[in-house]
Amino acid sequence: MDLLPNSAPLATKLRNTLVQYHSIAESEWRVAKKTKDATVWRKPSEEFSGYLYKAQGVVEDVTNRIVDHIRPGPYRLDWDSLMTTMDIMETFEENCCVMRYTTAGQLWNIIAPREFVDFSYTTSYEDGLLTCGISLDYGEVRPNFVRGFNHPCGWFCVPLKDYPSHSLLTGYIQTELRGMLPQSAVDTAMSSTLANFYSDLKKALKT
Repeated sequence: MDLLPNSAPLATKLRNTLVQYHSIAESEWRVAKKTKDATVWRKPSEEFSGYLYKAQGVVEDVTNRIVDHIRPGPYRLDWDSLMTTMDIMETFEENCCVMRYTTAGQLWNIIAPREFVDFSYTTSYEDGLLTCGISLDYGEVRPNFVRGFNHPCGWFCVPLKDYPSHSLLTGYIQTELRGMLPQSAVDTAMSSTLANFYSDLKKALKT
């Protein structure tokens, strides 16, 4: 088990990595799934043997309210259908924390429930916000869960220039689910999870 890292350099490195993902040329992405709410692309990850996923869609709400529903806090557990528990383990400052969360089984439990311990950081980006995270090898693994690992991931949320009450939400996710899983099952689950994330979020914001 590792000690908790120094939060400031980790936050800076994480932000820089996400900004780098945000500048990857469109030609490098391949469409993985399209729904009325979002488009999901993927490309090989440089962090591990799986994929880096990009998801994007317009959400009809203001940036701050959207990010409040995504980042660690009271809203996320209420609407995210994949997340089953969430505990904030450590808080460094208002926009920086370590959280532990668990996810439900997927694909008829081919993918068993997972547990993650993530460092989370929320900061300003252009006219909006970026909330990002990375997993830590920290804390004991709960029984009956496989510990997954999130390589650098995050959500950019910026207001649309002509419609400031609408926001463009762009996510970058590269989750190493670990355990003995066929890659095709992982790819199916990740694309569907990201598309569902948008529809679940939109429903939550309307209530």
